[in-house]
Amino acid sequence: MPTQTANPRTSAKSTQEFLPVSEVRDGIVVLKDGSLRAILLASSINFALKSEDEQTAFIVQFQNFLNSLDFSAQIFVQSRMLDIRPYVATLEAAYKNQLDDLMRIQIREYIEFIKSFTEAANIMTKNFFVVVPYSPVIAVSKSGIGSLIPFGKKKQNTEEKNRSFEEQATQLEQRISIVQQGLVRTGVRTVQLGTEEAIELLYKMFNPGEEGKPMPIAGLTQ
Repeated sequence: MPTQTANPRTSAKSTQEFLPVSEVRDGIVVLKDGSLRAILLASSINFALKSEDEQTAFIVQFQNFLNSLDFSAQIFVQSRMLDIRPYVATLEAAYKNQLDDLMRIQIREYIEFIKSFTEAANIMTKNFFVVVPYSPVIAVSKSGIGSLIPFGKKKQNTEEKNRSFEEQATQLEQRISIVQQGLVRTGVRTVQLGTEEAIELLYKMFNPGEEGKPMPIAGLTQ
């Protein structure tokens, strides 16, 4: 019996179809269900080097921060290999612009040392993120479910969508402020990722094997 093969044009789907992300707009991640996410990059604290009293104070402040939240938040730790390419590129530029022969030799030897050291030591970097969510309110009417989901209306025009997004973004900003103020009391500083930074983070999360390739950002921004 002859076998049938699927047409790749009809069976192949874009990777973005399987992702929950609809777009990244004004630094805010918009999911396909209409909910919003803000991503905060947080500073780190060397807890082990602090005194016992300082550790206790930090734990108490962090506990107070968690208890003050009336919404969920996600803490995300990202570990990855140290990317020294930008640093090496800076050294290469200095090598080309250097006129002194002795300095050129020293820069070249230093570049080779950095490359061999990072390859042998397998150096990792850690980044800490806090994801702050906001979901649109679902209004339940007599007819049953869902008469008001701003991002779910099929006939919503561009002006209405922009207005809905701005209203939801304002609510999200209030939550961001609560999280930032709570964390700063523990000594942790945060900054919200911008649009390109959020896209880069998402791209590297879903494409861990493409660190060295250029990152396409078309299709996720508006």
